[in-house]
Amino acid sequence: MPRRPYPWRVVIGVEDAADPRLADYVRLRDVDLRKSLEGERGLFVAEGEKVIRRAVSAGHPVRSVLTTAKWLDQLADVIGGVTVYVVSDEVMEGITGFQVHRGALASMERLPLPPVSGLLSGALPGARQPRRIVVLEDLVDHGNVGAIFRCAAALGVDAVILSPRCADPLYRRSVKVSMGAVFAIPYARMPDWHGGLAEIREAGFQLLALTPDQSAVPLDEVPLADRVALMLGSEGDGLSSHWLHEADHPVCIPMSRAAMDLGVDSLNVVAAAAIACHGLTRA
Repeated sequence: MPRRPYPWRVVIGVEDAADPRLADYVRLRDVDLRKSLEGERGLFVAEGEKVIRRAVSAGHPVRSVLTTAKWLDQLADVIGGVTVYVVSDEVMEGITGFQVHRGALASMERLPLPPVSGLLSGALPGARQPRRIVVLEDLVDHGNVGAIFRCAAALGVDAVILSPRCADPLYRRSVKVSMGAVFAIPYARMPDWHGGLAEIREAGFQLLALTPDQSAVPLDEVPLADRVALMLGSEGDGLSSHWLHEADHPVCIPMSRAAMDLGVDSLNVVAAAAIACHGLTRA
């Protein structure tokens, strides 16, 4: 296809999935490759019209857009002045390795993450001092991280803090699962796992460690302080013994006796996060 100028964008038809101009979009399911590529170039990929709009509204500049012809007019108001690569459905699947049901991908520039101290103090431009935060330790599944961001944003949590080894909230699957909630709630990544909770405590937060251990105090029975940090652990092992020891209170979501009799003694981390985040709103 020839290059076609428009008053508000440049549209370039591409017929080859291996075209080097599309390098931002290659092998989107290869986690290791994408971590390296996106880190090196300072980018992430937003999938679908709604997510692209939310990323743009959050201030992320658009590097380029990859789409099919039928989505051009629907995205016209958010991609002005941006290079748009238009491909067939077959070429799109050849580039990405999957069917892009929402019709469009955008390569977006990352913004610098704030320091944990700045996030907790409310010193960031346009931010308020958070009262309810979620702290994630070593969650490595991108879908789970995205889903927890969605729960946190929906249930009024003010911020999220990630341990050093947590999955990237801006990885494509995280963004997609969160439905763009990763752009709606501020977050920071602690540089030091071992001492990271001390900084949160020093900022005046009560540390609550969510555990499946039914001998812990039920979350809804713990008096909540003015500032509360809810700690959630990895998908398999839960919180480390170090973080459990650092907490002010280990707390649980009580399981019914019938569930326990059937061997159901815990919830997956996303379901637990949703219930616990709702519990934080009671005070």
